[in-house]
Amino acid sequence: MDNYIGKMLDNRYEILESIGIGGMAVVYKARCHRLNRLVAIKILKDEFSQDAEFRRRFHAESQAVAMLSHPNIVSVYDVSHSGDTDYIVMELIDGITLKQYMSQKGQLNWRETLHFATQIAKALEHAHSRGIIHRDIKPHNIMILKDGSVKVADFGIARITSAQSTLTREALGSVHYISPEQARGSRVDKRSDLYSLGVVMYEMLTGRPPFDGDSPVAVAIQHINGSPVLPTELVDGIPKGLEQITMHAMTAAVEQRYASATEMLADLEEFRKNPNVIFDFTAAALQKTQILDPVSEDVVTLRPVQQQRPATYHRPEPPRRQAERAVEWEEVPQKRRSGNRVAVAAGAVCIILAVVGVFFFLYNSFLKDMLTATKDVSVPNFVGDMYNDVISNSEAYEGLNIATPVWMEDEAEYGTVIAQDPAAGSVVKEGAKVILTVSQGTDDADQSLPMPGLSGKTLQYAEEVLDALGVTPQVVRQYDDTVEKDVVISTSPGKDEPLQKGQVVTLTVSDGPKEEPVKVPALEGQLIDDALAALEQAGLEQGSITIGDNDRNLPEGTVIYQSIKQDEEVPKGTVINLIICKAPEQEPEDDPDASDTDPDQPGENQNPDGGENNGGTTEPTEPATGTKMITVDLPQDRPTTVMSVYLDKEPYAEPMELDTAQGQFSFQVTGAGTQTVEVYFDGVLSKSETITFGAG
Repeated sequence: MDNYIGKMLDNRYEILESIGIGGMAVVYKARCHRLNRLVAIKILKDEFSQDAEFRRRFHAESQAVAMLSHPNIVSVYDVSHSGDTDYIVMELIDGITLKQYMSQKGQLNWRETLHFATQIAKALEHAHSRGIIHRDIKPHNIMILKDGSVKVADFGIARITSAQSTLTREALGSVHYISPEQARGSRVDKRSDLYSLGVVMYEMLTGRPPFDGDSPVAVAIQHINGSPVLPTELVDGIPKGLEQITMHAMTAAVEQRYASATEMLADLEEFRKNPNVIFDFTAAALQKTQILDPVSEDVVTLRPVQQQRPATYHRPEPPRRQAERAVEWEEVPQKRRSGNRVAVAAGAVCIILAVVGVFFFLYNSFLKDMLTATKDVSVPNFVGDMYNDVISNSEAYEGLNIATPVWMEDEAEYGTVIAQDPAAGSVVKEGAKVILTVSQGTDDADQSLPMPGLSGKTLQYAEEVLDALGVTPQVVRQYDDTVEKDVVISTSPGKDEPLQKGQVVTLTVSDGPKEEPVKVPALEGQLIDDALAALEQAGLEQGSITIGDNDRNLPEGTVIYQSIKQDEEVPKGTVINLIICKAPEQEPEDDPDASDTDPDQPGENQNPDGGENNGGTTEPTEPATGTKMITVDLPQDRPTTVMSVYLDKEPYAEPMELDTAQGQFSFQVTGAGTQTVEVYFDGVLSKSETITFGAG
């Protein structure tokens, strides 16, 4: 009997029944007694809950996913632990998985495929815009509700299990949908999710995945090197445009794939409007509408700046409208002879560009290898070697790119290379990639191997090596005056000490020289230019600058508030927000001659039409402006939080990262009339207050 059934978590969630079992957790139906609603609770299995590092990553990733809010994403309500039990509270879905739906119906028609794919792409677009990659898009993680809508589950969870994942038979369900870069163990980005979505679309259209095999390794290698059969060769009646979208998403070369879910959604919408559309991905810049993707690949540290509107992205003008515009220009009177010369010159330029383009194509396709002397390299025999030795002696194989290996269960000793691609003795071009298949041993085998020497290596390199060895890196940072930032100082265990599969390896990594804290200068009472100069001299960063009331008759531009008080010690580069006062209000002067105004003169105090005008045209009354100090309680369940402030649903300033240890945070908001201020922490509304500015 399941020990959790009937149990109460945190005196709030009553476990009712088990509704699913996954690789790392069990999912239960439960009742939230505080809100009186049914929820789904995912509880970590015992083997994972004993791993402190895994639990830390589990909570961090889950809290990030909890920030997502989209109708096509399963909502995460809570992330917590009760005693030794770690769990996620999620929206309870009344439906079945896409895998179950396809098992019932087999191959789906193209209209259903379009319907489901569009909703999945919308979910990915939202998650990617928040910097979250799913990493495990497959029919098993896609829920279909009774109304036909789709919700994607388990966002971000695959990142936690990536270090533990090996290509055994248990992984066969996921390996059908992984991208080539995932199969190689390379870094992934949002385009990996789009590849997996393409595979799901392929399976919906044809009733089978694009690649299959007897083992996970065989399937993974096909993703890297294989070329799938076109869906139209397997099933009749699939529109060409939808097939093109599917195959373009599944392009093996990541740089040639859809760059974003936004771009893929644009094509799905174009196909929906015209199922006979044919896309030209070989000349995308000319024939295919491009959508600019506002999501950067880089992780950006948010900081408050002066308020600005979001950028607007425009679609290029369609070719037909461009042709019409050209006709409109031709209607402008021109000298025919001059026009002919322009046309001849333009034609010559086009011919030259065409010749250059043809030469460029021929050079890259055929002539480059003949004209460029590329050294041939013979692939050595790695089979039987220890993978640890191959990594340690990588300098000896400079002509080859030893890729992250594929691990699988085998009778050979743990860490032994049992297969390679290309085979030993093959002659390849310098820089060619070699994929090694390495034994992870069996459950009853001795799985120890020597710890590789990683001191002096970059953190990224060390993590990749340890991930490949099937162990978990745990990073401890410390300041060091001699070792460059993000370089490994030492490891535990040390070099050549025994290392077990699944063991946690501690990497002590340099944070560079320790910088002494700086004191915040006194900025209040200074003019803004002087205050900014003082900030720069102190090594601090300028944050937002807002305008406040001037009730002390100070010179315009005087600093009346600084977000961190003077003389507080803060790290170099800390952001300081400022409020400066506007110009002092001028008292209206009495006009001694006002009573002498001739009432018969129109335009002064009488309207020519007979109505009073009070000396001129009546102006509408402007709402009173004012400033309000807002104080909010910072969340205490995490060390930092990102605060976003909105004024009447419009961003008031860019999101600001705050240290929650200070407990509360105060800031001023300037507005006009009656407006609503909303404060969000990590995307969740924390405070909403309607304020009448300038009143009282």
